[in-house]
Amino acid sequence: MAKYLVIVESPAKVKTIKKFLGSNYEVAASNGHVRDLPKSQLGIDVEHDYEPKYITIRGKGDILAKLRKEVKKAEKIYLATDPDREGEAISWHLLKALKLEDKKVYRITFNEITKNAVKESLKNAREIDMDRVNAQQARRMLDRMVGYRISPLLWAKVKRGLSAGRVQSVALRIICDREEEINNFIPEEYWTLDASLALPGEKKPLTAKYYGKKDKKKTISSREELDQILKEIGENEFKVKEVKKGERIKKAPLPFTTSTLQQEASKVLNFSTQKTMRLAQQLYEGIEIKGNGTVGIITYLRTDSTRVSKEAEAMAEEYIRKNYGEGYALGEGAAPKSDKKIQDAHEAIRPTDLNRTPVAMKESLSRDQFRLYQLIWKRFMASRMQPAKYETTSIKIDAGEHRFTVAASKLLFDGFMSVYVEEEEKEEPNVLVKGVDTDTPLKLLDFQEKQHFTQPAPHYTEASLVRELEELGIGRPSTYAPTITTILARRYVVKENKNIYVTELGEVVNQMMQEAFPSIVDVNFTANMEALLDGVEEGSVNWKTVVSNFYPDLDEAVKTAEKELKEVAIADEVSDEVCDLCGRQMVIKYGPHGRFLACPGFPECRNTKPYFEKIGVACPKCGQDVVLKKTKKGRKYYGCIGNPECDFMVWQKPSGKPCPKCGSMLLIKGNKLVCMDETCGYVEKNPEIDK
Repeated sequence: MAKYLVIVESPAKVKTIKKFLGSNYEVAASNGHVRDLPKSQLGIDVEHDYEPKYITIRGKGDILAKLRKEVKKAEKIYLATDPDREGEAISWHLLKALKLEDKKVYRITFNEITKNAVKESLKNAREIDMDRVNAQQARRMLDRMVGYRISPLLWAKVKRGLSAGRVQSVALRIICDREEEINNFIPEEYWTLDASLALPGEKKPLTAKYYGKKDKKKTISSREELDQILKEIGENEFKVKEVKKGERIKKAPLPFTTSTLQQEASKVLNFSTQKTMRLAQQLYEGIEIKGNGTVGIITYLRTDSTRVSKEAEAMAEEYIRKNYGEGYALGEGAAPKSDKKIQDAHEAIRPTDLNRTPVAMKESLSRDQFRLYQLIWKRFMASRMQPAKYETTSIKIDAGEHRFTVAASKLLFDGFMSVYVEEEEKEEPNVLVKGVDTDTPLKLLDFQEKQHFTQPAPHYTEASLVRELEELGIGRPSTYAPTITTILARRYVVKENKNIYVTELGEVVNQMMQEAFPSIVDVNFTANMEALLDGVEEGSVNWKTVVSNFYPDLDEAVKTAEKELKEVAIADEVSDEVCDLCGRQMVIKYGPHGRFLACPGFPECRNTKPYFEKIGVACPKCGQDVVLKKTKKGRKYYGCIGNPECDFMVWQKPSGKPCPKCGSMLLIKGNKLVCMDETCGYVEKNPEIDK
């Protein structure tokens, strides 16, 4: 009969771990958390030292009953939940829910589900780390306070079904700020000038880019400036002033953390953060491999560490020397280091066995599992390899007072790039220029002149939002995916072609949060709170102090907002549209996808129509009304009411004024009016701003 009981979180791990441990061990799963704060109330006793009230999660009674039976039979109990503070807290909740205080209870953690890792964890069994538990308790309570105190306010002032969150509200604000920045952006004109130069004996011309006057770099801002430069160059001879050769190295990337995996999987594989985490969880928990049974093929997926164990480094070095050659291995102790402060108990995300190559694993994995595993395998392999080396050539060419430059490089040693190239690093190779020195005669063939306009900061994608949240210190590896999923589910934002756009509802909620709860949506405040929670985990900050300092200010802000915040006008507004069926004036209603027209005679008359808000501007193409519309996903734009017969459409609000330069419509961008024809480039101050 089994003498020892091992409790894990996920049923998927049970079979794998049981196989590793043999008949003396029984393995059971808790299916995640077993206790939590009640859904029906705040669940925190603010009058008595902020004590949390935990209850058994609905549906977990049967699981706990089975676990209690197993506990009675066991001499020792090992709590083997995930190796992060969430997992630590689940172990503590199991200890309490199963009343294990008088039993021999040990906490074990493993970073990968392999036989060696699991057996090693049993040798290093320890007590539950209460600092980590308290850090998770504090985080859960802060999130609960924000959610349960502010969400009802949003229901009362806007509509039911909305929510606020300590991290999600800041993420929404970051997206709204970027949207505002894009809307207020004024494009600026600039020109590039390239010279095609013939080299003696070479069929292919040399392309040199305009730099400026000798050692002073210059941006060409207009056609007039360009014409002046061409005039000054005139008949001047093009002469090679300097040829400089050098060498540069390109370092291998660090192995994946949760954040960088989510970003790269989004860019390369087009996976959402949620999908990446789901697939990585499957790879971590175990894959059925022919001849080997079920085994975990990557290490733990929630980590902000780039550390790699000594065993994994040795395994990588041996593999690289054998399969790529001596010159490719990084060598012991030469691994790239991250300057970030990380929890050293964690490791980067890596394959558990490098001999399980993506090709060897292909038959055992689904298509998406394979693509993600291949990305992880290649990235880890690259991180243990030598840098790539380039030979560089830099040429300065003068024509009178003006200077042109040529920069070229040639790959000398591919190093890590033999395995892996990051998505943004994929570029056309710049062929090295041979046989050019200061005596080489050059002959001008022609100039290439090109007009450009500066572009605003791009809309966030899931990948760039994760990077921004990480850089600002907001949230932790486990929070990025659920945060993005929540703001999409609430329809505060929508995704179109990877880009994230704010909806009207998102704008309303963000405005309300900024007005009533400025500290909750303040980036620095939220980052400081994360640092305090890290302090709790390290044992330097008392968790109750963090909670008790936070709540009174929140409570006061909620009470003030209840009195002072105005409701967002969602009363039925009468439109100028007449109901086709009964002749009543139709009213504007709000639905899950925004506003629509409905007959006030409901339920006798159930007529509805799409609602288009007129902006008092005539369509420049056909003269009908321009109206505010939304895409299917909720993004605002302005189009002709006569669509589909008329296809006029713009993203910024039309002013109704024609451009004095070209006659096109002027669009409103912040405090400026900008011509909708980008090639025109006309900009003037918006006179309405001063009124």
